[in-house]
Amino acid sequence: MPKKPAPNTLPQRRKRGFEAAAHLVAPQIRSAGESRGFAVTRLLTHWAEIAGEDVAALCRPVKIGYGKGGLGATLTLLTTGAAAPVLQMQLPRLRDKVNACYGYNAIARIALTQTAPTGFADGQATFTHAPATPKSAAPVPEVQRASVVTAAGVHDESLRTALERLACNVLSRARKPEGKHS
Repeated sequence: MPKKPAPNTLPQRRKRGFEAAAHLVAPQIRSAGESRGFAVTRLLTHWAEIAGEDVAALCRPVKIGYGKGGLGATLTLLTTGAAAPVLQMQLPRLRDKVNACYGYNAIARIALTQTAPTGFADGQATFTHAPATPKSAAPVPEVQRASVVTAAGVHDESLRTALERLACNVLSRARKPEGKHS
């Protein structure tokens, strides 16, 4: 009779069904944040909400350094030279907002690092959504008519409209001259 494996050696079962994407990438985000001293990754991912839109447009959090004494950490922000004086005046209020995110006085000091507007890669990293792409121009009338004919047999109004848009996109792309694809 074979022995049962010990309970801690059984493989981990995944949840049944779908999982949120945030749960799938959370360990990777946490390890990347912790390598820079960010115990709470929310400071990176929700910077605009924590600091405010106006301050978030001027700077990005780069790292958190802990001193040998362990009495508070130093948050380093990356900003441009022109925005540094404006941020310098707002540092006490910003420190309070960041500490509210942590839930205790984790940050004792905020240091500003100035760079050129197109400087280091850390300054170029964004955690915001990409802007929506602009809608293309109205389709050519022949393509519009062909897309209506293609979806004419569908009785459901919303499905027919979606198929017309799809056909219009496919037929418009097929009509573009060679080498003009973007």
